[in-house]
Amino acid sequence: MISRIAQERSSLELSTVYEVCRILGDSLDIHRTFRAALNTLSAQLGLARAMIVLPDEADGKLKVHSAVGLSKTEMERGRWYDGEGVIGHVYSTGLPVVLTNVEESDEFIDRTGAFGPQEGHRLAFIVVPLRADQHTVGVLAAQREVEGVARLSDDQRVLTMVSTLMAQAVTLHNAVSEEHQRLQLEATRLQKALSREPAKRRYALDNVVGHSRPMQRVFAEVHQAAPSRSTVLLRGESGTGKEEIARAVHYLSPRKDAPFIKVNCAALTESLLESELFGHEKGAFTGAVGDRKGRFELAHGGTLFLDELGDISPGFQAKLLRVLQEREFERVGGSKPVKVDVRLICATNRDLERMVQRGEYRADLYYRINVVSIFLPPLRERRDDIPPLVAHFLDRYNKENRKALKVTPEAMTVLANCYWPGNVRELQNCIERTATMVAGEQIRDLAFPCKSNRCLTQTLHHIDKEDAVAAAHVGNHGSTIHFAGRASPAKPSASAPARAPAPVPAGHDHDDDDGGDDEVLRIGPTARLGDAAAVPARQFGPEPPDGERERLVWAMEQCGWVQAKAARLLKVTPRQLGYALQKHRIEVRKL
Repeated sequence: MISRIAQERSSLELSTVYEVCRILGDSLDIHRTFRAALNTLSAQLGLARAMIVLPDEADGKLKVHSAVGLSKTEMERGRWYDGEGVIGHVYSTGLPVVLTNVEESDEFIDRTGAFGPQEGHRLAFIVVPLRADQHTVGVLAAQREVEGVARLSDDQRVLTMVSTLMAQAVTLHNAVSEEHQRLQLEATRLQKALSREPAKRRYALDNVVGHSRPMQRVFAEVHQAAPSRSTVLLRGESGTGKEEIARAVHYLSPRKDAPFIKVNCAALTESLLESELFGHEKGAFTGAVGDRKGRFELAHGGTLFLDELGDISPGFQAKLLRVLQEREFERVGGSKPVKVDVRLICATNRDLERMVQRGEYRADLYYRINVVSIFLPPLRERRDDIPPLVAHFLDRYNKENRKALKVTPEAMTVLANCYWPGNVRELQNCIERTATMVAGEQIRDLAFPCKSNRCLTQTLHHIDKEDAVAAAHVGNHGSTIHFAGRASPAKPSASAPARAPAPVPAGHDHDDDDGGDDEVLRIGPTARLGDAAAVPARQFGPEPPDGERERLVWAMEQCGWVQAKAARLLKVTPRQLGYALQKHRIEVRKL
């Protein structure tokens, strides 16, 4: 008799597991398949109620995902913290728990209100974890009424087998969802890129990643300027890739087979820089044991890239000017002129125009090097390039370290919303640092230091979150200020400095005294006169025109070309106004 009952039980368990396996294999929609599987368990094994509990992606709490025998209200009430009650304990430890009577258990916490004790009934509660790849991804819980002798261990065994199948379904569902989301984001990005310039030619450089509209303009200018012999001046913040653009100009020019020589002018003193560029004769100074060619001679017939040219001293500016004018020079300690054929590419992140006005930079040298100017946008103004840049840097890291790391969509969102004051160089360092320290084969959002207030860039470049929020909304007086892709990282910890200097736009010094925000602003077409006390609105004439450049000229004319007043009128800081005037090449009149 006992043997026959055991055989019937074994046959029932086998058919139940088979049916659940068939249901889970029919579809990747776990919402539908889990409900059908729970219905099968309830009908086959006589379980009064059953539910599957999974972590909520929003707040991390455990919540009821699917259930049978529970109302909608009871399912919505079912939420537990990790480690709370029997459900939380099984999820945190990964070990099954069987309560023979919920009325006698102190650990039992009934958040749903459906599994609690009932008068006159003895209710057992069986909870098993959903485990996959040594990780607990959820919990399967069921309840039955105990009558007479009940073998709850048999129920635990069946539920454990079913939970293994369900855990694999959850893992597969998450992987497919992440891949689907990534493909959707990539498709959306490509559609936007194609819709922006449907009829325009798309340019590309072999050594530069850039699909956004600002970088396409840069690429077009590079293709236009490269075949000529003209001097090129690259402008932009530090880390925007000026050296890579200079290399692209060289390799797209007729001089591509000749040398490409680069010099960082800011890394050498005036005397060393002179010897490095022009070379020296034997005995010119202590240690000069022989003749040495300078970088100008080494670049003969090719291209010489002078980086950080805005940092050279006034004395060396005069020496360099003569070389650029005559295309000849004399070595240090020598008297024989040396003629060279060199194409010059210069780069700087300084505001040369302001330096010329203050007498810190020679105007004649400025006019000599400022022949073809190419402005490189900061990374925050070309956010469409962040995903391909991340893919490029991660692919390079995987090849060098023989890994197969991938970036999740949530992590890509964190990277896309960062302010990146260090631009592409900072992005590359962030990817390499995170890829080195991450455990596993996926880089998730929590792997970045900024998610745990350990990002040093946030401390060096403190940006108020309130400013970023205010920038996205229309002000009380109708002024709309459009930030150039500004992000809002978390504020630094109490141990960090009270306020670090804000990042300075390309070409600006740190000695301005306006004390305002250093962000690049665009004066939007919806901007209206503010209520600044120093510049009452009634003093001015008609409404401002449309268009950013026209609005700037109108504001300057209304204020007698006084930049401080015009900045208050447009509700921006003087530094931001100065950058906008420089961007649109509006010459400030002297009245």
